[in-house]
Amino acid sequence: MNRYYSNGKLLLTGEYVVLDGATSLAVPAQFGQDLILESIKEPQLVWQSFTSTGECWFEATFDLPKLRLKNASFSSATEGSAEFIAETLQTILNEARKLNTDFLQTTSGFVVKTNLSFPQNWGLGSSSTLINNIASWAKVDAYSLLWNAFSGSGYDIACAQNDVPILYQLENKKALVNPVEFNPTYKEELFFVYLNKKQNSRDGIAHYRKNNQNIKQEILDISTLSQEFIKAESAKDLEGILNEHEAIISSIIKLNPVKNELFSDYFGAVKSLGAWGGDFVLVTGNEDTPKYFNQRGYNTILPYSEMIL
Repeated sequence: MNRYYSNGKLLLTGEYVVLDGATSLAVPAQFGQDLILESIKEPQLVWQSFTSTGECWFEATFDLPKLRLKNASFSSATEGSAEFIAETLQTILNEARKLNTDFLQTTSGFVVKTNLSFPQNWGLGSSSTLINNIASWAKVDAYSLLWNAFSGSGYDIACAQNDVPILYQLENKKALVNPVEFNPTYKEELFFVYLNKKQNSRDGIAHYRKNNQNIKQEILDISTLSQEFIKAESAKDLEGILNEHEAIISSIIKLNPVKNELFSDYFGAVKSLGAWGGDFVLVTGNEDTPKYFNQRGYNTILPYSEMIL
C-alpha cells in the first residue's frame, strides 16, 4: 500500500493578480487530502473519494490500460454529476500518462481511496491536493499536470508541497517558490471566517480578466504589500496592509470589498482570500470576534493557529 498526502492552501495576498506575476503570500493549511493506493489483480482502476466525515461521495471504475470509464456514482451537494466528475478525473489521469507514458500501463489494477480532512465547500484545495497526489503517484511534475489539464497560477500546488509559508510568483510561465518565515507574535488576533458558500474560482478569474487592463503598477503594489505582510509587527500594522490590499483589488475587479458589503460595523480588518464573494476571509480581532460573526450567522471561525501549519 502506498500513501500520498498534500496540504491544503490559503492565498493571503495576491488573489487574481498572482496570475499576472504578482509576488503573493500563500500558506499551507493543517488540512489536506491523501491518496491511498492498493494493487489488485483485475485490470481495473477502482476509485473511491471520501469526505472529511468518512462518507464516499464519488465512485468510479475504469478499465486498464485504456482508462475507459465503466461506471460512476456520485453523492454530493456540490455541483456536477457522476459523469462530469469521472471525466474530469479521467482527464487528469490521461494528462499524467502523457507526461509519463508508463503510468497505468499495466495488466493488473489498483484500488484508489482519497480522503479529505476538510469539508469540500471550504475551498482549501480539493482539486490541487488531488492533482499533486496524482503527480506524486505518476512521478510527474505537478505544475505541468495542473497546467496541461486545467489552468491556474499554481500557488496551490506549491502549498501542497511545502510545510511553511511561501512567497509565490509566476515568471515566464515558471513557478518561483520562496519559503519564508511567518509566525506572527499576534496570531491570536487573526481568524479565518467561512462565508457559508464556496466561490467558483473560474468565474472569479473570468470576471478579473474582463477588468485587468493596464495594472502593472497595481501588480507592483501588491508584491510590495506581500513583503510588508510578512514584516508586520502587530495586528494594527497588518490592518493597514489588509485594507490597502482590499482597495487595490477592488479597483481592479470593480467589486466592493467584503467588509463594505457584509461587515461594515466590524471593529477589525476583513480581507477576502481567493475569489471574492465566498470561501474564507481573514480578519483581525480579539476574544469578541467569534461572537460578532456568530451573531450574523457565520459559525465556522478558525483561529490562525488552528488553520495554518
